[in-house]
Amino acid sequence: MGGRQWGEAIAGYVFLLPYLVLLAVFVGWPIGYALWLSFHSYDLFSAPRWVGIENYRFLLNEPDFRIALRNTTLYTLVVVSCQTALALFLAVLMDRRIRGKDLFRVTLFLPSVTSSVAISLIFLFIFFKNGVLNQLLAILHLDRLLAWLGLSVPVDWLGDVHTALGAIMAQNVWSTAGFFMVVFLAGLQDIPEALYEAARLDGAGTWAQFRHVTLPLLKPTTFYVATVGLIGCFQVFDQVFIMTSGGPLKSTLTIAYLLYQEAFMNFNMGYACAIAFVLATLIFGCTMLQRRLLGD
Repeated sequence: MGGRQWGEAIAGYVFLLPYLVLLAVFVGWPIGYALWLSFHSYDLFSAPRWVGIENYRFLLNEPDFRIALRNTTLYTLVVVSCQTALALFLAVLMDRRIRGKDLFRVTLFLPSVTSSVAISLIFLFIFFKNGVLNQLLAILHLDRLLAWLGLSVPVDWLGDVHTALGAIMAQNVWSTAGFFMVVFLAGLQDIPEALYEAARLDGAGTWAQFRHVTLPLLKPTTFYVATVGLIGCFQVFDQVFIMTSGGPLKSTLTIAYLLYQEAFMNFNMGYACAIAFVLATLIFGCTMLQRRLLGD
């Protein structure tokens, strides 16, 4: 490497240095300290005490963690599937030549740029016993169907163990589908029109074009949408905190909310850090599996 190349390399590192310092101070050090704490018992009031892997051993045997893992897994599977499918459907619809599609795009995208806390508060009023949803169901005479299904009418959507998690799922799908719709729209607009023309010349109908042209070429976009959705679902906290606080009877307890409880309500920081690293490992593992299934 010549002197000029060395000079360019050094200049590059000099420009990177401020970013690397900030990254080390505000990301690297907190992660390292949290990992160190996960092997200690620490309650903020006394010095950390080394316990080895005891936090992790206790975590894997704790009933609350199993409940949170089950709820989080179910939540992730349902929400990622539904929001991806709904976003793709809306994107295909908005990609067509229809009147007022720009207005529809903006309207559908708005929930994505609205505070999740504000949306959760709105849905609290929707899901109340005397809320908008039950009133609408009564007007449409669908409350009889709910009664036939064994639900007490009017339904306390957030107070019933059978419906609370589903209500939060519906809220999340509604609030995120618009953002992923825009992502899919970008992918659709990158597909050359010539491919559709060639498919039509071969006699392919609308469904055949979608299946054999659109879906394969949207595979990278689908992977991105599913990955971002998966990471967000595993970390779901705001909606649970605002709408149910993990209840009723822990039916909406998630890993992120359990972490919050241990850290900021029970002041069990070492155990909370262990939960955080198990959650990070789960997210990383699921992302790698998803990459294997959907990635190129």
